[in-house]
Parts: sequence; structure tokens; C-alpha cells
Amino acid sequence: MAEIYIGYEFKVTPLQPGVEILIAELGYAGFESFVETETGVTAYIQKEEWNENILEDIQILGSDEFEITYTFEDIEQTNWNEEWEKNFNPIVVDDVCAVRAPFHDKFDTKYDIIIEPKMSFGTGHHETTHMMIQHILKTDFTGKSVLDMGCGTGVLAILAEMRGANPLDAIDIDNWCYLNSIENVERNACKNITVYEGDASLLEGKSYDIIIANINRNILLNDIKTYASCLNKNGALFLSGFYNDDIPTIEAECNANMLKLSEKIERNNWVALKFLN
Repeated sequence: MAEIYIGYEFKVTPLQPGVEILIAELGYAGFESFVETETGVTAYIQKEEWNENILEDIQILGSDEFEITYTFEDIEQTNWNEEWEKNFNPIVVDDVCAVRAPFHDKFDTKYDIIIEPKMSFGTGHHETTHMMIQHILKTDFTGKSVLDMGCGTGVLAILAEMRGANPLDAIDIDNWCYLNSIENVERNACKNITVYEGDASLLEGKSYDIIIANINRNILLNDIKTYASCLNKNGALFLSGFYNDDIPTIEAECNANMLKLSEKIERNNWVALKFLN
């Protein structure tokens, strides 16, 4: 029997930073997955975890700075997958890397990644994932130890392995992302990726040549110190999930942890940054 989820459709004005704040607060309240829309965000929570007062502590809903309305309904997981099959279109990044679902025809590209996204982030369609793919394509991953933090579908770890990385850890706090990453790692015949469910507390005692973190501004700011402590000498840290206006804040925290900005990619005001230690 498929798990039943409650789906909330939020309309947010202004969109940013409203959506970012709302997602953060909903995450603490127990919501598992989020899909940003043109007008706001759709958020999902398992029905067994839901109660009628679930939004009581979501402070942004009472803020005078934002106008937020919402509706909600029961959603079966199987119906979600049918929607993906109708609406998920393949993408090709820089004519080199294709990201597609199993039901799409294969592309004539050097890298062909098959993703069954379900309710996870990281299909390649969002600007941040697209830019991180561009960074990976421009970087030598041969024999590098890699961390994909906030892995979503696992697409970035999968591409990193295809680019020669070994070994790799992929971590996400979202249970659906964790399970979906395992499926996608197997689907793409990856042998060197270990998927974990959790947060930056799992990184104690770990070290990596390259760390990829595509999450959001607040989590990154909280965890940059941990990433820096896990980065091997001459390592690289790739960060995304925030806007161009956030760069000074992100860069200041990186500089405080002996990381220097090396490269920037921008797409529709979203950015992906490369730092070196």
C-alpha cells in the first residue's frame, strides 16, 4: 500500500526570501520534501506525521513582510510518480551531460544519467543543480574522494563517479532523498558511492578532496566550518543553493575558515561558487 502524503500548495509574495524561510521552518515542523513553483512552494508531509495544528509554529505565516496563502490535499506517492512521467523533461548540460528519466530515449552525450526523481531535489532542471553539473564537468575528479552534501537524487555524486571520483559519500537529511539516491546510484551502475541519511554531524572524522554542497544559504553558513575541517590540502569546495546577493555573506564565512573564492557561475540570479583551501 502506498504511503499517503499531505501536500500543501503555498503562494508566497515576495517569493524570496519568503520561500527560503518558509521551507526552513516547514522542515523543522516535519515536512519532508519541497518543490519550488513559479508562485511559491509545494511542501509534503507523511499523513501519519501530520496534525491539524502543524502550521501553528510557522512564524513567517504571521509576518507582515510576506503575503502567504495555501491549500492542502491528500496525495498518494504513486500518483506523484505518474505526474513526473507526464511532466519531467530531459535536459542536456553543455552538450556533454544528459539527465533523463528511464522512459526517455538515450542522448548522444558523453555522460548519460538516468534519474527517477520521485519527490527529491536534483533533476538538473533547477539552476543550482545545472550549475553544479557545469562545475563538475570542468573539474578533474580522477581518483578524488568526494562528498555530495544534500545529495537529493544523487545526480551530482553519480556524475562525479562517472568523472573518475572514488570513493564518494552522498548525504541527505530527507528520507525520500536518501532512498531515491540509493535507487539512482544502483540504476546508473555506480560502484563507489555510499549513501547516508543525516546531516553534517555525520562528517566527524571524515576527509575529502572535493566537497559539493547544494543546499540553502542558512544551512551552508552553519556548516561551512565543518566542510572546511573535512577538506584535504589543496581541496575544493563547491557551494550552491543561494542568490548572487548572498555571495558576500557566504564568502566572508568561507574566508574565516581559510577558503578563497576561485570561480563563480551564475544562472538567473542563482550562483554556484568554487572555493579552494
